[in-house]
Amino acid sequence: MTGRRSDRAVLALVVMANLALLYWPRTVDTGGAPHLDKAAHLVSFAAVAWAGRRAGVPAVVLVPLLVLHALSSEVVQARLLAGRSGDLADVAADLAGVLLGLLAATRPGQASWRHDRAGPPRGGR
Repeated sequence: MTGRRSDRAVLALVVMANLALLYWPRTVDTGGAPHLDKAAHLVSFAAVAWAGRRAGVPAVVLVPLLVLHALSSEVVQARLLAGRSGDLADVAADLAGVLLGLLAATRPGQASWRHDRAGPPRGGR
């Protein structure tokens, strides 16, 4: 991991918030707001993906970990946490959040799968 100390601190904070959201013993009452839970999942995973990339975590490490976490968190909620249940729609929101976070972390003109240190060609062809 090669990010600045502040980037790593942000990553630690968003991971803690993500864990609290996913493993809180009871779901927070949304007061009837439709799909607020899905939006929270999306934003939470987007924040972790974005902060992870800013902190220098390689996407080839970060993405599989977040996919595994999205899947396993729903299993844990369904089987181990009273008052919680697993939901495949939450997994979909989590995965959409990962994609959104990765896109947000990619600088314009730099594809996340390309790491040319030489930069764009100069002059000529």
